[in-house]
Amino acid sequence: MAGGSKVYTLAEVSAHSDRKDCWLLIDGKVYDVTKFLEDHPGGDEVLLAATGKDASNDFEDVGHSSTARAMMDEYYVGDIDSSSIPTKRAYTPPKQPYYNQDKTTDFIIKILQFLVPLLILGLAFGVRFYTKTSTA
Repeated sequence: MAGGSKVYTLAEVSAHSDRKDCWLLIDGKVYDVTKFLEDHPGGDEVLLAATGKDASNDFEDVGHSSTARAMMDEYYVGDIDSSSIPTKRAYTPPKQPYYNQDKTTDFIIKILQFLVPLLILGLAFGVRFYTKTSTA
């Protein structure tokens, strides 16, 4: 890696996002992986999908080998200006509408959960009683 490396903004790196010119941002460093697209074991779509953003998590999630990490030096073109990367914001879930459960409906459901099986059992006994033939 060069001692006086060039510093790029995220916008500059994002401009290189197609098959003919593909740059990635990984761990604060910028890599021109255009020549590696065809040789990448995961396919070029994986690399193209990681353009225009910080691809550090994508790179780490895959679990690249030490050989793959050593290959990165060959594609290094510079560093990223960290002030050009948007800060991560904490996830805030969308507001949920207030749910006002009707107490009457809840009561009716509980009664039916008790009565329906009782009615089925009564019906079964009635059918059994009237269809029973006496054997003497």
